[in-house]
Amino acid sequence: MTASHPLDLPALSALNGRHARFAVLYGAVRRYHPDYGVFAALADDAEPSLASLAALVIEHGDVALLQPDAPPPISGLAVVSQDVGVQMVATQLTDASAPDAAPIPLGDADAPEMLALATLTEPGPFFEKTHQLGRFVGIRQDGRLVAMAGERMQPDGFTEVSGVCTHPDHRGRGYAAALMRRVATGILERGDTPFLHAYASNQAAIALYERLGFRHRREILMTRLTAA
Repeated sequence: MTASHPLDLPALSALNGRHARFAVLYGAVRRYHPDYGVFAALADDAEPSLASLAALVIEHGDVALLQPDAPPPISGLAVVSQDVGVQMVATQLTDASAPDAAPIPLGDADAPEMLALATLTEPGPFFEKTHQLGRFVGIRQDGRLVAMAGERMQPDGFTEVSGVCTHPDHRGRGYAAALMRRVATGILERGDTPFLHAYASNQAAIALYERLGFRHRREILMTRLTAA
C-alpha cells in the first residue's frame, strides 16, 4: 500500500496530523474514537498491522477503511461491505442564489438534533461527537433543525465536507447546496482545499457536487469490517 498524496489515505493523514487527538492507536494502526467516527487507517498491509487492526475492531467496534485498494483478508475480521466511491476536490466554487433561509453555526447545544437528523437521513457515518471534528452549519425552520452540513476528516492541506443532509419534508429548496457552499467557502478561506466522498452509484449527488465546483480526483474503495 502506498500513499503519495494526503487524500490517498485520508484517515491516516488526518489521524497522524490535525485529528491526532481523536485517534485510538494500536501499533501503526489508528482509528477515530468510536464516539467521533468509524474510519480507520493502515499504514501498510504487513501482518503486524493487520493483527493490530483486528485487535482494534474487537475492542472498539466496527471500522471502515477508505483507500484505493481492497485490504487483504484479515484473520479475525469479516467484510461487511465494499463500495466503490469517488473522491472530489474543489479549488474554487461556482456562484449560486441564496436559499430562503440563512445558514447558522451549529455546536454542542445542537448535538442531539444533529444526531437525530443524521440518523433519519443517513448522510454517512455520524455519531454522538462527530460534530466536534470540524465546523457545522445548519438551517432551522420554526425552530427545528431541517438541514446541515459540516467538516469531517482533515488531512494535511485538506478538509472534508460531510454530514450533508436535509429533512425529507424540506428537500428541493436548495438547502444542501447552500450549506455545502458555506462550509467549502470557509475551508478555502482558511487555506485548505475542500474535498468530499460520494458513492460512485449516486449520480444525482455527484451532479450536485459538480455544479458546486467539485471535480473528480480518483476512485476510492470503502471497506466496512467487523469482528468475525
